[in-house]
Amino acid sequence: MKRNEPVTHVMTKDPVTLHHGDPISKARQLMREHGVHHLPVVSGSDLVGMLSLTDVLRISFGDAFQADERAVDATLDHTVTLEQVMKKDPVSVSKNGSVRDAAELLANGDFHAVPVVEGKQLVGIVTSTDLIRYLLAL
Repeated sequence: MKRNEPVTHVMTKDPVTLHHGDPISKARQLMREHGVHHLPVVSGSDLVGMLSLTDVLRISFGDAFQADERAVDATLDHTVTLEQVMKKDPVSVSKNGSVRDAAELLANGDFHAVPVVEGKQLVGIVTSTDLIRYLLAL
């Protein structure tokens, strides 16, 4: 791995996001539609949290029983809020950081995606899959 390769070379620009206050059903819909497992949560353009598919699966027991999607969504939307489920103030990497910085965060954390920020503003996301693809291209 090129030690000082900018994280911007491997990050996904303009990631799919949730806005704080969105219902859990919207998270489930976005994950299905876009085939993603991690959604940054923003307030305006500022990063305020992260939601993973694992977080959603932990609270959506209906998925285990192949219940009707609408019933699962309705139950979740009336039972929990996004703010209760998301990881608040997630670990992030600076836009000026390196691929190595992101790799170290992913290797040492218990998560598989790191938001990329400029100040508090979300500018991208790096996943463990992005890093594997980067390594395969070397």
